[in-house]
Amino acid sequence: MSFVNDVINALPAPLHRIALKHRELIKFAIVGGTTFIVDMAIFYPLAYTILASKPTIAKIISGVIATILSYILNREWAFKDRGGRERHHEALLFFVISGIGVLLAAAPLWIANNLFSLRAAPEGLKLAILDFFLAYIIGNFLQMAFRFWALRRFAFPEEMPRGGEGGSTEPTGNLAELTDEELGHA
Repeated sequence: MSFVNDVINALPAPLHRIALKHRELIKFAIVGGTTFIVDMAIFYPLAYTILASKPTIAKIISGVIATILSYILNREWAFKDRGGRERHHEALLFFVISGIGVLLAAAPLWIANNLFSLRAAPEGLKLAILDFFLAYIIGNFLQMAFRFWALRRFAFPEEMPRGGEGGSTEPTGNLAELTDEELGHA
């Protein structure tokens, strides 16, 4: 039983049903929060030192490193009950989708700096706030929405049950009462 399942089971009935239905999204968000911190911890030192004149490159570097961590966490935890593809095919799809996501996250920063020359105007704290808003608020929102949809659809689709009929593999009810098979554990 994981921390997320324990928290979901402790929720009042109306919230329990909603959280149970969306526990995959909750796990995806926790992975996203973790990689968000890693991304920022790499971006800011790069963007304000050796890549001060190239913040978009700093964002792409930090995004790629965060994406590698994201694959490991999503594959082994958030989407562990999904799949059905060979690991190399799944990884290729994940990194293509995430590469598009990294570009989506860097796009607002690139547009502001290259089309509107916003990096030339503010300095210091104002520049840091502008970078944060562009790369981490607008950019990550675009990336997150795209990646959640595309990863569920392409990289980690629901497995087809035996017999070839589609259907939801989402268990219903209390997680503590579900069997390992219902939870997708072997």
